[in-house]
Amino acid sequence: MKSFEYKTGLLFDLFFCLIFMPLLVVLGPAHHWWRISPVFTCVAIAYLCGCYFATKSLQLPKLILSRSYGRLSGIIVSFLILTYLLTLYPLPKMDFVIPSMTEYQTRMRNYNMAVAVWFMFSVIMCYSLTVAFIKELYHRRMVQGEIESQRDKAQLALFKAQINPHFLFNTLNSLYSLVVGTSEKAEDAFIKFSELLEYTYRTADNDWVTIMDEINYISNYIDLQLIRLGSRTKVEWIYEVDEEETMVPPMIFLTFVENAFKYGSSTSRECGIRFSLILEKGHLGFETENEIVRYSDDFRKDMPVGIQNCRNRLSVLFPENYELDIKEKNGVFSLRLEINMLHNSI
Repeated sequence: MKSFEYKTGLLFDLFFCLIFMPLLVVLGPAHHWWRISPVFTCVAIAYLCGCYFATKSLQLPKLILSRSYGRLSGIIVSFLILTYLLTLYPLPKMDFVIPSMTEYQTRMRNYNMAVAVWFMFSVIMCYSLTVAFIKELYHRRMVQGEIESQRDKAQLALFKAQINPHFLFNTLNSLYSLVVGTSEKAEDAFIKFSELLEYTYRTADNDWVTIMDEINYISNYIDLQLIRLGSRTKVEWIYEVDEEETMVPPMIFLTFVENAFKYGSSTSRECGIRFSLILEKGHLGFETENEIVRYSDDFRKDMPVGIQNCRNRLSVLFPENYELDIKEKNGVFSLRLEINMLHNSI
């Protein structure tokens, strides 16, 4: 997808440099400028070409669609100021016998050239914005298609590995009835496990769930792991949410939580794991921290694969609206994920 986008962008750039801009110069008033001032002509054409590439690199359509009006206004004002300064370029005076005629004709020529600069600037900006919007809309369609493709693959994998849910839940209920009263931990484990499975099946066809549903899922997973691990592993799980109806992709944090338990828990030595999820004013932050207590070689080999899969999913769901920072220092693994939910474009 990226290769095709790059080639498409290159074609637009070549068309602008080899066809659009030369035609605008030849058919427009700019071809008369060379006789007046070759330096001004080169500066003006270089500036106008720079406007096209600057518009492309600054991604103005994305700022418009994401409602980043402050930054957008600053960019537009900068363009207008630079264009105005270009129209003030000191051009040589016209030479007439009558001084008053020289001054008048010089002013008229400068005015006409300023109008021509603004006209060419407007034409180039319209072209560059049109190209940028086309590329942005195409990119979003490609991203949407990638999301649907990933969802279809995930559903297919689920169907292949799926046991009939009614049979599974009925079997769990039968097993639960056998252990009732024999062990409080066994009862709790069955309840937590049933809730985890129910959530998995319930969200299989959902693209989004509420943040509280995801938090409850993580809490059940942590409780189930603690029943298995005993008292050697201490877990700190903190969450604060200012908007409980915020929608997030289901099980988006699961791989990070699983990794923390897989490589940072133990039944034979004291160890600790910390999880934190904060949602405030549309900004979501999720953090994990754990000491690598076992499988160090496997950790360095397998961990990047799972993290990279998560990164790919985040790139599809939150393009350019997330930041994933991973550190391993002195045997401690830490992960920080930040998502700007307000600018989510999907």
